[in-house]
Amino acid sequence: MIQITAIRLGEGKAHEHPTEVRWRSASTSAGQSTREAIVDWLSVSSANQAVVADGSKCVPVLVVRPVNQAPYVRTYADGVWTDNLLALPTF
Repeated sequence: MIQITAIRLGEGKAHEHPTEVRWRSASTSAGQSTREAIVDWLSVSSANQAVVADGSKCVPVLVVRPVNQAPYVRTYADGVWTDNLLALPTF
């Protein structure tokens, strides 16, 4: 599991605009990946999971696959798509 800690936005500030993320993991320290790499990693196996920390709670990061658009990641908590990724610091 990785925890996403920061995002880089491309052209725009909507959910589909983060182009890269910074993350940390207990097993591999920290890293930086493109949106496409995170989408691919999450899609390969259900064992691959990402979260955003929201206080003491971790919010899951899932892949959104809109019709005729590139897939992207977004947080999903309590049955609702949320803005936790967009609230992270930018780099």
